[in-house]
Amino acid sequence: MSKIFGVDVNWRHLWLDYRSEVCFAVILCALVVFSYWAAAFIPEDFFETFINPAQYVAMIVVCLFGAFLMYRHHEGIEMRRSWGTVLLIWALIEIVLLILRYSYGFMAVGGTPDDPLYNTSLTIGNMLAWLLFIYPSQVLRPGWLTWSKACVVVLPMIITGAIDYFVPANLIYIIMLYPIAIFCLLCRHIRKYRRWCEDNFSSMDNIDVQWIVRYLIMLALLGLSFYFIVFWYVPNRMFTQQWMFLLILGYSTEQILFRRDPWEELLKADEIFENTPAAVNTVSPAYKEAFEQWMEEAKPYLNPNFQLDDLRRVLPMNRTYLSNFVNNEYGCSFYQLVNRYRVAEAKRLMTEQPDLKIQDIADRCGFSSRRVFSQIFTRETGATPTEWK
Repeated sequence: MSKIFGVDVNWRHLWLDYRSEVCFAVILCALVVFSYWAAAFIPEDFFETFINPAQYVAMIVVCLFGAFLMYRHHEGIEMRRSWGTVLLIWALIEIVLLILRYSYGFMAVGGTPDDPLYNTSLTIGNMLAWLLFIYPSQVLRPGWLTWSKACVVVLPMIITGAIDYFVPANLIYIIMLYPIAIFCLLCRHIRKYRRWCEDNFSSMDNIDVQWIVRYLIMLALLGLSFYFIVFWYVPNRMFTQQWMFLLILGYSTEQILFRRDPWEELLKADEIFENTPAAVNTVSPAYKEAFEQWMEEAKPYLNPNFQLDDLRRVLPMNRTYLSNFVNNEYGCSFYQLVNRYRVAEAKRLMTEQPDLKIQDIADRCGFSSRRVFSQIFTRETGATPTEWK
């Protein structure tokens, strides 16, 4: 344990929480560096004639196919419709850039500071990046980013780019700082999003809270790669930029199609609950006793899918009151409270049935996997399950 700015930091817990993301970042950085190195050996003529057009076509195909999937399987989820529209816009931009590049010689990204299109290249690239910010913005704050707000947010970038192009004023650093500011804003919301998930769910596995960390890692590397290409342009370097675009577009499409949407689930549950006659919005002193008795006798926490809404069986309150009840009475999130019960149950099983395997204990106590069990048990007790036994 050490202190940073007066705050206690347990480095072991941080490593347990984020090691998969750290490994992801290291591997992706290594791939990007290797890609830049390998691209230097590609003959420029071969790259311009075959590889670059093929990457443009691949991007267009991925976007159009992804948009088709989004609209075909939207199931009333607004996020899927929005992302389908983003993919269509992206495909249209790629088609226009492909035509401009190979018919008129115009390059959306590249050139030198003496090129009049140099800063315009930055503006175009940043506007493409803004399309990638729509997805995490919608997930972290559902309903906040409407199309009108998206236009308002991107308007300063367009105005700055226009002023920079038509007026003899170098605004390149303002153009560069704009997407960085948006990126930092999204990073601020990660902690709030995780806290919200912990207040409502007892398992993070099916929700995949840290998908956003992986997504922002890709965005950060994509942005650094883009600025590297703009300032030190070599045609072959576009090879790396294009496959990174393909990676992040494909990852986003897969996540939107198959990742659970916790906001959508809870909004539906809230709508059903508010229409029931038993719904109340007050906290009774007897609720804590009723809650603890229910947890001890029924042991609902043994269900891996146990969530805050299930508390309504004994505490007929809306979700906000339920969350405040847990936070105020126990000083922790719902996720942390449930895992305390699960760890206590695991200790009991290991004491009474020492021959049980760790995997069996994890399954019986409601943990989604042995890895999650070991991680949480170590965090709560300071020892691994095997060491504790």
